[in-house]
Amino acid sequence: MVSEGHKQTITQLKKEFEKLKVGKESLLKIIRETELPDLVYNSNAIENSTLTLKETERILLELEVSRNVSVRELFEAKNLARVTDYLTNNPDISLSLENILLLHKMLISGINDSIAGRLRKQNEYVRVADHIAPAPEHLERLLEEALIEYESSLDIYFLDRISRFHLEFEHIHPFNDGNGRIGRVLIGQQLAKYGLPPIIIRNKGKKDNYYPAFSEYRDSKSTNRLDALLSLAVIESLHKRIAYLEGRSMIDLAEYAKKSRQSVNSLLNAARRQTIPAFREKGVWKIGVK
Repeated sequence: MVSEGHKQTITQLKKEFEKLKVGKESLLKIIRETELPDLVYNSNAIENSTLTLKETERILLELEVSRNVSVRELFEAKNLARVTDYLTNNPDISLSLENILLLHKMLISGINDSIAGRLRKQNEYVRVADHIAPAPEHLERLLEEALIEYESSLDIYFLDRISRFHLEFEHIHPFNDGNGRIGRVLIGQQLAKYGLPPIIIRNKGKKDNYYPAFSEYRDSKSTNRLDALLSLAVIESLHKRIAYLEGRSMIDLAEYAKKSRQSVNSLLNAARRQTIPAFREKGVWKIGVK
């Protein structure tokens, strides 16, 4: 479960964010646009894409990259950006099997059209590490059950609901390819319905935080690891937007440490715990100062 401390922080920051964002939709749009390559890069890197952040930026800007990149990785970057933009422009889209299949078709088109927009069929089995996903004949029922549980469990804190749905979706692994990327874009769409900005699940911490969350869920049905990861990501996203909405000057945390005569390591630890209003841009920790 999400800790009470994180719940209080999110509630407080969300109120501040809602007050500050009035009349500043153009600034929020710019922030989303500048974050898109970072989001795409990290989500694809979790799935072992070799593209760097800089290469992802150039691909999304329709610029050439300095090495030969596979056609698959080009499509992975462009398609994921397309899916993300589609959800950003359609925040009220319902979380349904039909719409999940549509998003999957957008994501996998041009990569493998024979599996795009459909669930795994008979004799199409997949595994993730030591987890063998459910057999194809059970997928539609399991997905519908997961969707019903998500929509009906309104008495549960929203991040706990989102965590459980994401973990169950990845446990089901309904597609031959693209399960992780679809699952992560759905988190952004779910957060948008609560008036919250998108988050980035980062490749750098996948082995310490993200991957162990799936093992924990399989072993005990606990969502604690993912609850903590999502909570910190939401707080970081709010900290970033509040800093920009307040018109603060953004400086690297290392520079801030020198100016404030504080330890860089202690500030980095505080940033990771989100006990200071720091945030990452292109993987670099920053903070907004007046």
